[in-house]
Amino acid sequence: MKIIILGAGQVGSSVAANLCSEANDITVIDRNPAVLRNLQERLDLKTINGSGSHPSVLDQAGARDADMIIAVTNSDETNMVACQVAYTVFHTPTKIARVRNNEYLSSDRLFALEAMPVDVLISPEQVVTEYIARLIGFPGALQVLDFASGRVQMVAVKMTDQSEIAGKRISDLAAHMPKIEFRIVSIFRGGQTIIPDGDTEILADDEVFIIGAPKHIRSLLKSTKQTDKPVKRIIIASGGNIGRRLAKLLENRYQVKVIELSAEKAQKAAEELNSAIVLNGDAADEELLIEENIDDTDVFCALTNADEANIISCMLAKRLGAHKVMALINRAAYVDLVQSNVIDIAISPQQATIGSLLAHIRKGDVVVVHSLRRGAAEAIEAVAHGDRTTSNVVGRSIEEIALPPDTSIGAIVRDDEVIIAHHDTVIASEDHVILLVGDKKRVPEVERLFQVKITFL
Repeated sequence: MKIIILGAGQVGSSVAANLCSEANDITVIDRNPAVLRNLQERLDLKTINGSGSHPSVLDQAGARDADMIIAVTNSDETNMVACQVAYTVFHTPTKIARVRNNEYLSSDRLFALEAMPVDVLISPEQVVTEYIARLIGFPGALQVLDFASGRVQMVAVKMTDQSEIAGKRISDLAAHMPKIEFRIVSIFRGGQTIIPDGDTEILADDEVFIIGAPKHIRSLLKSTKQTDKPVKRIIIASGGNIGRRLAKLLENRYQVKVIELSAEKAQKAAEELNSAIVLNGDAADEELLIEENIDDTDVFCALTNADEANIISCMLAKRLGAHKVMALINRAAYVDLVQSNVIDIAISPQQATIGSLLAHIRKGDVVVVHSLRRGAAEAIEAVAHGDRTTSNVVGRSIEEIALPPDTSIGAIVRDDEVIIAHHDTVIASEDHVILLVGDKKRVPEVERLFQVKITFL
């Protein structure tokens, strides 16, 4: 696939790295030549220095025969104009734009084809906000992923010595929890992916991915004592875009406090929020945190634009007694460094956003993609079409399907029914199939499985 990416910032470079590994023809446009040189040294792609909204620059990038344009510069206006130019001048089939300002996002008609022809809108702040809210709603989970419009969820859980299912074989779990329907689709142990069977034993320090309907997932976490106590009090360190969005989303369900260093941002947050308390101060101020009862805080979220400030304030909050701390971290190298060490959950905006983009790039009828393990693995929701003669999956039981190594099917959604996958489960046409692909390099093989043969009319 020929793809043009506008913007070589954190999101643009992360998207480029993901797509380059999948044999796509990638061209990146940016105004900063130093950033482009660094990108070209690391990845097999082409770069062009210039403004991505200019027709001449897009033409130079090969827009006339490009399959897709992904506009993720720091300017909403540049992204929107680039999509307009790509549509009007070059007839680019798919146009994706990052748009962050709520003034644009609140209009239903603005992005109609006859107005601003953007096929897919990506708002990283909204994606990250919803992701954090799901994590808060599932105490004890490292990741919470939605499929089939929320009818199925996949959670990642870190096993400890105190975990009730640690030391048990998977085949023993059904008898232990007979009324809970779930499946363990993958285990990450010591850097390796394990596709488990009934004899697989769950060990302490395993990162276990579990799939099921939300009510069963909650019951499982509760019954295995894998969940933390219910969340009541939350402190959000940041009154910026994400901090305000999150506070607004949570303030009616929890006791929320926002700490913001900038007086101007604090004032804006106070005007937008209703019941949340807004404080103008430094989230890394020990006296302020003690004064605001940090030792009685269930979740502390550091969501500023500065990775180092987020890490330090989380470390301090944890030392002062906060039950769980989460940090927004842009640098990929920092994520592995701090997660499960000094910080409970490190949130990568790039990884959260990439999943939204990948769903529109995958071949076959792939409708949802979630990036896992810092991009090394993926969870995919694909729709099966055709019949036994035109499809590689329809009309076949799971044990008959030639799944790639390190790949497993966790659940199937058929109409409104959630079916936990077993070896003898047969896939029907129009089923939504949720898979975990432990090795991202195997994704093209999964895509081919769900592509209908040419004889299908």
